[in-house]
Amino acid sequence: MRWSELENEPCPVARGLSVIGDRWTMLVLRDLFLGFRRFEEIQSRLGCARHVLADRLRKLEAAGAVERRPYQERPVRHEYRLTEAGKALHPVIVTLIAWAEAHRPAEGGIRLVDRETGSPVRPVLVDETTGARITHRSVRAERP
Repeated sequence: MRWSELENEPCPVARGLSVIGDRWTMLVLRDLFLGFRRFEEIQSRLGCARHVLADRLRKLEAAGAVERRPYQERPVRHEYRLTEAGKALHPVIVTLIAWAEAHRPAEGGIRLVDRETGSPVRPVLVDETTGARITHRSVRAERP
């Protein structure tokens, strides 16, 4: 299967990976969640080639996760903002942070804290309806 064909797969994991499934895209999303919006600042932080960043931003825009807004007219320059679909990826980023800090810790890592209290946050996945914790043992995937 080709990478470009993933978006047409019935499997939601494959379709999701067609949008966010490479390292640069995830790092772009991280920077957008951290509040960096301009191409130059994102490119400088990531250190990736300009064409790579431009490609990832175009893909995120085409997927409806990011929208481009002009912030300067001469020359025209744009900033990139997360849409509601993009903001819905926040749990993916938070879960990845929690997993990496638990299983691939590094000196100088980051920790998740509550914005109001500053207390550490330990994310868990729960069912919206019941509030029950979701684990690999408590759910299974099935086709409708």
